[in-house]
Amino acid sequence: MNLIELKNLTLGYDNHIVLKSINMSIDDGDFICVVGPNGSGKSTLIKGILGLIKPISGKVIYNNLKQNFIGYMPQETLVDKNFPASVYEIVLSGTLNTLTKSFYTKKEKDLVLSNMKLLGIEKLKDKNFCDLSGGERQKVLLARSLCATSKLLILDEPSNNLDSKSKKDLYETVINLNKKNNITIIMITHDLDHDNLIGNKILSLREDEIFFGTTKEFVRRVHHE
Repeated sequence: MNLIELKNLTLGYDNHIVLKSINMSIDDGDFICVVGPNGSGKSTLIKGILGLIKPISGKVIYNNLKQNFIGYMPQETLVDKNFPASVYEIVLSGTLNTLTKSFYTKKEKDLVLSNMKLLGIEKLKDKNFCDLSGGERQKVLLARSLCATSKLLILDEPSNNLDSKSKKDLYETVINLNKKNNITIIMITHDLDHDNLIGNKILSLREDEIFFGTTKEFVRRVHHE
């Protein structure tokens, strides 16, 4: 089932083009790794999918998904680690976009506890966010983004600043969300060694060419270059 289509999508700022004529479909169950050098347009693409910027031309078509039902996990560097909030409060804030009333109900609170349990962080519930390790903070932010969706997660370089053990643990968690919970994932990553290209598809953004295809095809191309 197709969730989102990008048709001849051109994105940029103040008519300065960053990405031109992107054509791709995001299907239910996909795990798409977005790779490319700094300045190649990875974050611009995500803003386009999230509706944070308007296309210069082309369009984003939401077929079987509402735009505000996309879970977004920003880079850790964009989150204030010293924000004086408990883990529970951080995760609860992920339900804001889907609130049907002006206050949190049992439905939202149960969802928070369910997602914390799913990621194995329920014991951190009452801890202050700024007291957590890097790996724990990333799982909290992942739980928050899950509260916005059961369909599609967008992760912006989630392994940044993590040690190898925490990175492996986070990737295992994300793979399980995709395979066992059938959550479609788009993940921006700088990890280009093949062990970290954990998705089934790759979108590679480079000035000279844009590639979208299976991970196997991408690895084969890299080997031939």
